[in-house]
Amino acid sequence: MRLLHISDLHIGKQVNEFPMLDDQRFMLERILDIIRTRKIDALLIAGDIYDRSAPSADAVACVDWFLSAVAKTGAACIAIPGNHDSTERVAYASDLLAKNGIHLSPAYNGEIAHVALEDEHGPVIFWLFPFLKPALVRPFFPDEEIVTYTDALRLVADSCPLDSSMRNVALTHQFVTYGGTQPDRTDSELSLGGVDNVDVSVFDAFDYVAIGHVHRPQRIGRDTARYSGSILKYSASEIDYPKSAPLITLGAKGSVDIELIPLEPLHDMRQVRGPLAELVSDETTADLSQSDREDYLHVVLTDAFPPVDALSTLRSVYKNVMNISYDNARSESNAAHDAEKETDLEQLSPIELFARFYETQNGKPLTQAQSKLAADALENNEEDR
Repeated sequence: MRLLHISDLHIGKQVNEFPMLDDQRFMLERILDIIRTRKIDALLIAGDIYDRSAPSADAVACVDWFLSAVAKTGAACIAIPGNHDSTERVAYASDLLAKNGIHLSPAYNGEIAHVALEDEHGPVIFWLFPFLKPALVRPFFPDEEIVTYTDALRLVADSCPLDSSMRNVALTHQFVTYGGTQPDRTDSELSLGGVDNVDVSVFDAFDYVAIGHVHRPQRIGRDTARYSGSILKYSASEIDYPKSAPLITLGAKGSVDIELIPLEPLHDMRQVRGPLAELVSDETTADLSQSDREDYLHVVLTDAFPPVDALSTLRSVYKNVMNISYDNARSESNAAHDAEKETDLEQLSPIELFARFYETQNGKPLTQAQSKLAADALENNEEDR
């Protein structure tokens, strides 16, 4: 059985106020081409289908078109919601869609939904783990102590009635880590200071684990547990990391082959650097292709002083300049000071950041009772996302 694993579509997303819908549709067309040419049996979407829980009409229309097109290829589609999605919206009309091979995870009700597909080696069981938090799991395990995300997901995974003689595939959208080692992250994904880690050992019983949430493609702990990464570059921190989609070939039980299929975007995201006059000079621009001119650019100017109207000048040559930063003696001095403060703040958890803010504003630290109220409020706010 041939599976194509993608995640973090974020349909409807804007990056630096640039709408990405045309680029997303282009990439979805590429994925449809892979499904057809590589004879994919099932497309796995490991969460964050949309960029927000209440997506725009255009975003919904794009996903509707894509899922309909997948169904027409004859491949099944198995999808779960991520932390950016509304579980209930993603699950809308799921019974009807399942009749056309589109299988969407329901909201968690104490059981993990599963889908069975068959090939010449027998059934493959797909287990659909929607994005979960301890507070969503506790009501279904009242006699268990659930403190961490790993506690919660381990109980949920262990409750799945797996037949170990069959091939089992998990789809999950969590911050999955390996023995305390975190994956390589980008600026695009949110983590609660590490408290939302789920150790990959939770999924040891599964033959393949299709993971979403982290935007950089990578294995986690073993070759058969992988983040597919996002389908497009959504931040400057992703510039140097090309996108891909794992193609998983399941043979008989124990046989798993993985091939990474490159995903080439409509417009790449990259960085250019130099003085303004040099970047827009005839000598520099003479050999630029139309694609080069239309890439999404993060520009680093090295002029001693910020040039007048730099953005307009750059966009006269490079259509899609996303932002401009400066690298010179003056900015280096300021950056060194800012970096020192930023590094300090990066070590703090959300509750520690709030405590520091409170003390700055009020001239006194949080009491123990206030700290507990703040922690509960932060967790409840995260659950509402």
